[in-house]
Amino acid sequence: MEIKVNEETCNGCSLCKKVCLYDAIEIVDGKAIVNENCVFCGACIEVCKLNSIEITGLAEEKKDFSDYSGVCVYLEANGDRVTDVGFELVSEGRKLAGQLGVKLSAVAIGSGIEKSALGAFQYGLDKLYLIDNPVFSDNLDDIFAKALAQVITRYKPEIFLAGATWFGRTLIPKVAAILKTGLTADCTGLEIDKEKKILLQTRPTFGGNILATIITRNARPQMATVRPHVMEKKKIEEGKGNYKDRIEYIDIDESNFKSKYKLIGTEKELNENINITDYDVVVSGGRGLGGSEKFSMLKELADLMGGVVGASRAAVDSGWISYPHQVGQTGKTVNPKLYIACGISGAIQHLAGMQTSDIIIAINKDPGAPIFKVANYGIVGDIFEVVPMLIKRLRDGKELV
Repeated sequence: MEIKVNEETCNGCSLCKKVCLYDAIEIVDGKAIVNENCVFCGACIEVCKLNSIEITGLAEEKKDFSDYSGVCVYLEANGDRVTDVGFELVSEGRKLAGQLGVKLSAVAIGSGIEKSALGAFQYGLDKLYLIDNPVFSDNLDDIFAKALAQVITRYKPEIFLAGATWFGRTLIPKVAAILKTGLTADCTGLEIDKEKKILLQTRPTFGGNILATIITRNARPQMATVRPHVMEKKKIEEGKGNYKDRIEYIDIDESNFKSKYKLIGTEKELNENINITDYDVVVSGGRGLGGSEKFSMLKELADLMGGVVGASRAAVDSGWISYPHQVGQTGKTVNPKLYIACGISGAIQHLAGMQTSDIIIAINKDPGAPIFKVANYGIVGDIFEVVPMLIKRLRDGKELV
């Protein structure tokens, strides 16, 4: 940034000098002069009655990105299996690559993952870069970042996509920092600007109240992480072909990939083997339930629809249900076909984690509850009367909506 003073309009009144906390302004020959102490706080601009001071951005440097081409997806693996979000992004990447008229590739890094990674070809993949080595048995972000950055540097995709999972949110910022490019995290929408041929990256901000569309102007690749279950996973091939000629195996020197971390072990919380992001139906309870024993009612409703129980932060903080069930900004982001909110007021932190659900049903006694603003169907009533009625309706073989 740069700060400028218009010498023609400045009268040397010294108001700017008096308000500056950094001794960055001097009055010389009746004009304000800004020195190197300026931190661009803008205080001088606000007090200048003649509008003689302005902050301008640096001139944008035009760079040549002609050697960058293609869309590339990171196929994140859990053990020897590629996670669903990788296949979802291959489907989305196929659309983006088609609009740009470029190739779609993917990078898979892990140990024993080749068989699972081959499944990506069913979703329209053109090329797979595979690093399959025991050194990548554990998801340690430092060595994965080094490998991923080297692959991207070698093949130069113009767009790079990864899942906004617990590992992706740790790994991909490191990769972006190594490559000195931008990163838009937790995207819920991706499009191509047809005129400028750049990636439009949309993500919720301000607690989910605003959708911001972000572009990467002057760096490549254009990098984004995408929330799981936001993009549609759609197969376009049967998966019976011979993909060997479309795979590039990348050998690595294990001595160059030594982690500074050591994984001591992993533990699963007792009786908590579920992942609520994997379900098409989520029935969530909030403070309105009043206690842990009431969640059995929600579980009965969820079980009837093949769903899972979720919860607001208030319910989790009260100890009524464990953290793996929490939906929201500090919990899980879910995108089910059906989300039923029971006794949840609809704080913006909770809405940020579920408002992209296909259908939202809200049940609350307060007709003014914010949850109704995002609901497709709202029921103003006592959840202890409404939910049993829904359970009975389902047991009678009738649909909810």
